[in-house]
Amino acid sequence: MRRTAVVTGASSGIGEAAARRLAAEGYDVVAGARRRDRLEKLAAEVPSIRPVALDVTSQESVDELVAGLERCDVLVNNAGGALGMEPVAEARLDDWQRMYDVNVLGTLRMTQALIPKLIESGDGVLVLLTSTAGHVAYEGGGGYVAAKHAQRTMAETLRLELVGRPVRIVEIAPGMVKTEGFAVTRFRGDEAAAARVYEGVPDPLTSDDIADAIAWCVTRPAHVNIDRLVIRPRAQAAQHKVHRVSG
Repeated sequence: MRRTAVVTGASSGIGEAAARRLAAEGYDVVAGARRRDRLEKLAAEVPSIRPVALDVTSQESVDELVAGLERCDVLVNNAGGALGMEPVAEARLDDWQRMYDVNVLGTLRMTQALIPKLIESGDGVLVLLTSTAGHVAYEGGGGYVAAKHAQRTMAETLRLELVGRPVRIVEIAPGMVKTEGFAVTRFRGDEAAAARVYEGVPDPLTSDDIADAIAWCVTRPAHVNIDRLVIRPRAQAAQHKVHRVSG
């Protein structure tokens, strides 16, 4: 029987790229996201992708997706995002609430719902897309940094709690990735501000780079667990150290 992978936040960016790549690796992919129209277009291009409307902030939506699954061998918790760059003292409470609900509680909802099927598969792989923001704090990133630290801790805790069960827990922590919409959302639609994030950076990571890393991790032999994979562009030595070239 063909293996099944569930990818959240699959309508664009890393999620879409991961869905495409896992389909190319031979998985039946259940692609979940709020933008059903984009998922339909994706599924039309890749027949082994099944589109499912999904809002990870809604338990009802998560339960509905899971009820339609016969099996789940891989879960890629990709849905997430950042909102705002205000310092902690000026941060908007609703931004922090949203970041926690999507990044942290959304991951928790999906993970709790699918752990039984991952165990039942006999070789389940649970992937959490965190960020280098989950490892190092930086100014203006308080809410996102806190949420990604929480996700990182969730991965570490799950690995301890599920030891001895046939489930591998993988954390993938990307650095600077130029994806559709991430920075624009963070800067509340200000495309000029979003563009400045990547200005002068030679070859930031792409969604396909991260999808390649996801595919490599989940296709290792069953006894091999990639605990944590930190992936940055060559131009980024650390969170605050990025090489830029002038135009």
